Amino acid sequence: MNFLELVKNRYSCRAYQPQAVEKEKLDYVMECVRLAPSAVNKQPWQFHIVSAEPDRQKLQQCYQRDWFGTAPIYIIASVLHDEEWVRADGKHHGDIDIAIAVEHLCLAATEQGLGTCWVCNFDAARCKQLFNLPVAEEPAVLIPLGYPADAPREKNRKPIDTIASHTA
Repeated sequence: MNFLELVKNRYSCRAYQPQAVEKEKLDYVMECVRLAPSAVNKQPWQFHIVSAEPDRQKLQQCYQRDWFGTAPIYIIASVLHDEEWVRADGKHHGDIDIAIAVEHLCLAATEQGLGTCWVCNFDAARCKQLFNLPVAEEPAVLIPLGYPADAPREKNRKPIDTIASHTA
């Protein structure tokens, strides 16, 4: 599939089949994450793969939605603030870098026939505490991962002429 087809096929999956994700597919997805670009190649991130039932239950305390509990794997994507690049004007790039890496994850998963969803509305402080994350590590995104049990919804996007302009 070409890149445009891949992007069109990627959607926010909110129901997952109980079948396990093959190690080869997970390894492929994580290799795509590893190769994601970051500012000054700092790679200020940590990805925690959560699949053991006790840890799944802990993470479900941080985002209590029924559909979330159906995913066989979760990935906690964290920014390592002590490693992120800071622009001369003080702008921190960790959030940008983690977003690039997470989208690599989501697109690679889609290519492998897996579903994902960006979950940003979760209790990050509780997640940090439950998983005993270091002080400088901020959990930024939770990504459920598995085989979809739902169908994509129609994408409602702004027209190109409202989001892009040409300079003279």
